[in-house]
Amino acid sequence: MSGPFDRLRTDDYFAKLNQCVHCGLCLQACPTYAVFGSEMDSPRGRIVLMRAAAEGRIGEDEIGDAFATHITRCLACRSCETACPSGVQYGALVEQARIVIEQNREPGPAERFVRWMGLTQMMPNVGRLKLMAGAMRLYENSGAQKLVRGSKLLPKPLTVMESILPPLRANTNDYSKPAPALGAKHGRVAFFWGCIQEAFLGHVNAATVRVLQQNGYEVVFPKAQTCCGAAQIHIGDEDMAKELARRNIDAFAALNVDAVITNAGGCGAALKEYAHILCDDPVYGPKAKDFVAKVQDISEFLVAHLNTLPTGEVRVRATYADSCHLRHGQKIVKQPRDILHAIPGLQLVELSQPDRCCGSAGVYNIVQPEIADEVLEMKMADIAATGAEVIVTTNTGCHMQYYAGVRRSGLNARVMHLVEVLDLSYQNARA
Repeated sequence: MSGPFDRLRTDDYFAKLNQCVHCGLCLQACPTYAVFGSEMDSPRGRIVLMRAAAEGRIGEDEIGDAFATHITRCLACRSCETACPSGVQYGALVEQARIVIEQNREPGPAERFVRWMGLTQMMPNVGRLKLMAGAMRLYENSGAQKLVRGSKLLPKPLTVMESILPPLRANTNDYSKPAPALGAKHGRVAFFWGCIQEAFLGHVNAATVRVLQQNGYEVVFPKAQTCCGAAQIHIGDEDMAKELARRNIDAFAALNVDAVITNAGGCGAALKEYAHILCDDPVYGPKAKDFVAKVQDISEFLVAHLNTLPTGEVRVRATYADSCHLRHGQKIVKQPRDILHAIPGLQLVELSQPDRCCGSAGVYNIVQPEIADEVLEMKMADIAATGAEVIVTTNTGCHMQYYAGVRRSGLNARVMHLVEVLDLSYQNARA
């Protein structure tokens, strides 16, 4: 007889569970353990829960109790993976546990509508998101935003979403034709523009394209591309994540390019997981491996292909706030720092805990706002201690979360993507 915990009872899952020796070195790396101080809100404690579920020591009627509470409190930042001396694949473990929870719960009508609207109607359709961003830009420019933020009338989820809204600019990105290489041509790349990134932080995408052109790369833009699926897999919607993965693989399949470039740590981590989530698909499994082989974060690509060195001075004191999905998921740590060190005039000051999450974590700051706020508060205190004038980030969710963090903390600092800083150096050199 099958049951809800069956997907946790495979040999592969038990092998991953058995990698944990319960040494406890993950505890101090875990943001939720720092908030709650509870063993069950640490990676080690959650692995104990997963093992209990897999071994049948948690009743199938108890799936919505302590099991769901502590598993869904996890940010899935994977900092524990970096801290773990035994190589525990915690991200893969918690992903399966979340899918189990999602497949065995019945969300209310309001939640079902919000999920349907956000995850299936908006995020996979960047044109709709751009229309929403245009409306939000009018909202910001009309002065209504100040009234709303002062009134506290919005329900909590909408308050959180409004708080991370960045200062919006008119989006003039033109993806109708390839962007030509400037100077000597070194190759051809495809650009994954993302959904939230393109709609709400389109200027970051524009800077990314300019930087690639400046380094001698023609940039092409597959029109059929869609959302990466990161948010969907974060909340356990495996079927939707697979559908989006297949659509993206098809969109990029016929292109003769050197690399598929992404500028968002969360998107890059999701794209690089396509071979994993489609491993049982006889048609798309092999295609996914070919696709993943070409995916590169903009920082790892540029470190190897920085054909135009930055010579324009950018005289700022900056700190680099790692994206969890870039640092812990993709293991990209040194490359963004190397690029920042190459920019004349920029003083880079390290955080005391650069491996800590900001609390964004996909849609975590919307579904777990109270915990996310505490995690963000700790992160902003670390940033404030550096005296930085610029917070450099490499992920969409982090970027928007830091806008909220700067405003709440009263910090006098700008939030910029890594490519914006590099682009500014190139602009200053030309000036």
